Amino acid sequence: MERKIWLMWTEEKLDTLLTIPSARLVEDIAKIKGDIMILGAGGKMGPMLALLAKNAVMKAGIDKKIIAVSRFSDPAVLELLHNGSVETISSDLMVCGALDRLPDCANIIFMAGRKFGTDGQEPFTWSMNAWLPALTAERFRESRIVVFSSGNIYPIVPAASGGASEDIRPHAIGEYAQSVLARERIFEYGSLHYGTKVTLFRLSYAIALRYGVLYDIASKVYAEQPIALENGCFNCIWQGDANELAIRSLICAESPAKKLNVTGPEIVGVRWAAEEFGKRFGKTPAFIGVEAPDAYLENASLCHQLFGYPTVTLRQMLDWQAEWILDGGSTLNKPTHFEERKGSY
Repeated sequence: MERKIWLMWTEEKLDTLLTIPSARLVEDIAKIKGDIMILGAGGKMGPMLALLAKNAVMKAGIDKKIIAVSRFSDPAVLELLHNGSVETISSDLMVCGALDRLPDCANIIFMAGRKFGTDGQEPFTWSMNAWLPALTAERFRESRIVVFSSGNIYPIVPAASGGASEDIRPHAIGEYAQSVLARERIFEYGSLHYGTKVTLFRLSYAIALRYGVLYDIASKVYAEQPIALENGCFNCIWQGDANELAIRSLICAESPAKKLNVTGPEIVGVRWAAEEFGKRFGKTPAFIGVEAPDAYLENASLCHQLFGYPTVTLRQMLDWQAEWILDGGSTLNKPTHFEERKGSY
């Protein structure tokens, strides 16, 4: 799969692609009154979300601050945000009084949380995913808040069900998922108690080439490593689309809190995805085990009704992911553990 040098992926090309606002986002960001502050903006998705929001603001020709808050342990992230005209505040939100020192802001996107490394450090995970949300719900009770959550709060459901919809009762498996459900419940309480308008943003598998379930599967195919099949299907969505939806979800925040599943429209087979990557790499995938009849799956049809379908298709993501690996693209070394069915992270 030899490609011309000017077609090859670079970090800059990926960052640009992830931060181009759609016409839908430009239109909607003009409807959002006040500035937007992103708490926990230094992680896998936060920097691109902040830059995407700022680019949408500039394209809309409006006056609105985008403020990114994080410890910012990586100086390169700070430089990237400053170059994109995003205001930054370096703060460890777990330090007593840190939230009180932040400015008031009309709109909050809450991305702070912990997943990887939960096993063995459960107290810290619960403090990040439950105690910090309690402080945030109190501090920003007058704001609109989009709360990043996860499809892991749902039970494992039959593939034939079409995925868990928002009216399915949560059944969190393992302490990570339980702590995420606690995050939701605390913001729900704040929404009921203070009347805070909240969207619970239940995201399932964002794809950004440097990480994600497609990277995990593709890299195993490319390295000729076997792929576990028991958790045999999944949903996913392009990170740029997920970030856009997070910003636009400020519009639909309400009290009581609105629950919103966020992912792509397909239920994707692990075996099928691996075989598709095999075609692109000229390799034959190897597998372990057989598919169970159920998996962690979301039905995001409400999100698609409200905001439209994602702009990047599944097959486009497959092509881009294969090209990224063939071009020697970097990895965040943060596997999704898509194979996990017992809640151990």
